[in-house]
Amino acid sequence: MNGKPVIGITMGDPAGCGPEITVKALHNPEVYEACNPVVVGDAKVLRDSVRILEEVGYLKKNELEIHQISDVKDAKYQYGVIDVFHLELVDMEQFEYGKLSGMCGEAAFQCVVKVIELAMKDEVDATVTNALNKEAINMAGHHYAGHTEIYAKYTGTKNYAMMLAHEDLRVVHVSTHVSLKEACERVKKERVLDTIRLANEACRDLGIEKPKIAVAGLNPHAGEDGMFGREEIDEIIPAIEAAKAEGICVEGPIPPDTVFSKARGGWYDIVVVMYHDQGHIPLKVVGFVYHKEEKKWGAVAGVNITLGLPIIRVSVDHGTAFGHAGQGVQNELSLQNSLDDAIRMAKSRIRKKQERSGR
Repeated sequence: MNGKPVIGITMGDPAGCGPEITVKALHNPEVYEACNPVVVGDAKVLRDSVRILEEVGYLKKNELEIHQISDVKDAKYQYGVIDVFHLELVDMEQFEYGKLSGMCGEAAFQCVVKVIELAMKDEVDATVTNALNKEAINMAGHHYAGHTEIYAKYTGTKNYAMMLAHEDLRVVHVSTHVSLKEACERVKKERVLDTIRLANEACRDLGIEKPKIAVAGLNPHAGEDGMFGREEIDEIIPAIEAAKAEGICVEGPIPPDTVFSKARGGWYDIVVVMYHDQGHIPLKVVGFVYHKEEKKWGAVAGVNITLGLPIIRVSVDHGTAFGHAGQGVQNELSLQNSLDDAIRMAKSRIRKKQERSGR
């Protein structure tokens, strides 16, 4: 082949923005200069996205071709041609943009399962996922909280974590999709230490040779020496000391109301956060930009990376945008960011694999 990493991209929920932003992202010739992209989805849906983008004037007539394949080896990897690993998933007579349905939930789920399978077989070097709808996949009978849990199940991974990134601001979570009460109960030394290790390895995969890691406190003022809770003293500090003993460059616990400003200022490469919203809020404040005068979203940027997996998984950091699906107006920036990080991580893993094999 041409030496570029193969990136498998799921179309996401077909009734959402995933197919449209996939076509928009693959309209950029720079993507093909950096990687070999292949979309896992229903070719009929992707062709319909091309039609919509032609109608709104984003694409010229016949500017892009959908190339339907059933084997990655048949992909062309040629700009102007979007290779789609076709799964017969969507009945277009029943299909409707912006509509929650079990059919679309099943389609989104099967795309994820297939791209995981391709990655586990080394047929793709990294995976990038578009948004799915959790309610839709549950309607289809698949009871998962989201992509992260699906990947963990189908790769047999027990120790994993979610990392969000926007430009140089990165966070990795000790816990994610659980209640706040349970999240506090999950702040234990071993889990915090595992998350610090995952954060360190993720930064190295992204090309940061000696990552500087901050660990956020759980409580206000990081507990204020036990005045506002003992989790920092009993669990977080012992984890930090153990990580330091392993040679990891880590500091904390740092009060969560200041740690993100410090990270944005270059003090740290990544922040270990204790629960879902502690990490999601700062990332989305800087990555999601709403223009109040125009009453519309501008940038919707940032990526979601699952750490600890045997394969690479990077995702857009937004939802399905059902309210605007099928209109040709969706912003593809988060998907572009996801492709960039997936390519970097894939190249890093390929290089490490070659070094281990002595080539």
